[in-house]
Amino acid sequence: MTNMSDETPKVVVTGYGVISPLGNSADSVWQALQSGRSGITALGSPYEHLPTKVAGQAREFTGDIANFGELEKTLQRTVKKGLKLMCRDIQMGVAAAQLAINHAQLSTAPTDPDVRRDRIGVLFGCDHILSIPDEFVDGVKACLDADGNFDFNLWPEKGLPKVDPLWLLKYLPNMPACHVAIYHDLHGPNNSLTVREASSNMAISEALCTLARGSADVMIVGGTGSRIHTSRSVHLALQEQIAVGEVDAANPSVSGRACRPFDSHRSGMVLAEGAGAMILETREHASRRGAPILGTILAGASAAVADSRGVPNYRRAFEIVLKSLLQQSGLQPADIGHVNAHGLGTTSCDQQEAEAIAAVLGREVPVVAAKSYIGNLGAGGGMVEAIASLLSMQHGTLFRTINCEQPDPACPINVVTTQDIAPGRCFVSLSITPQGQASAVLVGDASFAA
Repeated sequence: MTNMSDETPKVVVTGYGVISPLGNSADSVWQALQSGRSGITALGSPYEHLPTKVAGQAREFTGDIANFGELEKTLQRTVKKGLKLMCRDIQMGVAAAQLAINHAQLSTAPTDPDVRRDRIGVLFGCDHILSIPDEFVDGVKACLDADGNFDFNLWPEKGLPKVDPLWLLKYLPNMPACHVAIYHDLHGPNNSLTVREASSNMAISEALCTLARGSADVMIVGGTGSRIHTSRSVHLALQEQIAVGEVDAANPSVSGRACRPFDSHRSGMVLAEGAGAMILETREHASRRGAPILGTILAGASAAVADSRGVPNYRRAFEIVLKSLLQQSGLQPADIGHVNAHGLGTTSCDQQEAEAIAAVLGREVPVVAAKSYIGNLGAGGGMVEAIASLLSMQHGTLFRTINCEQPDPACPINVVTTQDIAPGRCFVSLSITPQGQASAVLVGDASFAA
């Protein structure tokens, strides 16, 4: 919970960057949302072994230095050299952060005398990242005996030397924040959160607290993650409800129907990947440098609810964070312009989330679900979804939730399925983990910063 007083600095959004199944720019994301075009497509090599046919892959992100936006030559060389120390999740996070820095026109140049490096921090939400099996293939081969059996006794002498000594750096979840800070020589607060799908909203909340208590003037805050992995995706399929999806070579759009939040025929979440980042500043700092204000962070909240057996209570967790946002902000349910729901597409989570929204905010508040377009990005999802709602406020219209063709009567909410619905002056973005850890942020338009 973040308690704000009248003397607390206002925290505003001045830039954002996105890597997603809908593209690597805010413009491409907005165009897809406005046209109702899904980024969920057929899942091909090397994932044929997974128990799903579709996924939300960030296909435009190749890891090439061009994906990181415009960079000064020295910085470009430094980032390009560092790519070999980043797995895909971390590359996406660093790229999103760089795109956000560019969008906000935030100077970190070593020649700029106005840059207070001790007052600019970095905070990232990131998934717990598993190594890919390829990292150990050569080492395993070196330990096979004449019959092709793995000999554990050979690993220290013959196997381990075949493993890249820097392999661990490629998968540590604190590395997105580390890389961004190192590349830009930033000395302010630096932190990393690893709370699965709840990570992005919790990162925004923590950045809000950091700025509100005066520990920094600027926070580069992001989230990155993936549910697409040669081995981890198998674990997810064994533990969670996964949408298998359909593939039709003659009609590729069929794959985009897999994620169906709040629909009576929803069948599970869709595996996906992506990252997003925002530049958050105190209003005073943004005003001093003449930065346009794109939004205002009003409140953040988190909660975790599960019984003694570890069974999560999604409804209760969502109710707690929603009530907390209202209490912190002093707003009433009728003031909320729209809710960007977690909208996972699973049977239980969607129903409990809808019940919580209806109980706290009422049944009439407009509800959208960006996952219907992009699937479950893991720790990056909340950030990309919040950016989607910011884009809606800037364009003055909500994007619709696709694939919710027969709204489930057990989900008593107003799911937006048509165009030309006003987004309102503020929105709530919700996220939750399978373990019942919920997070939420309340974001207003620029008028709240006045």
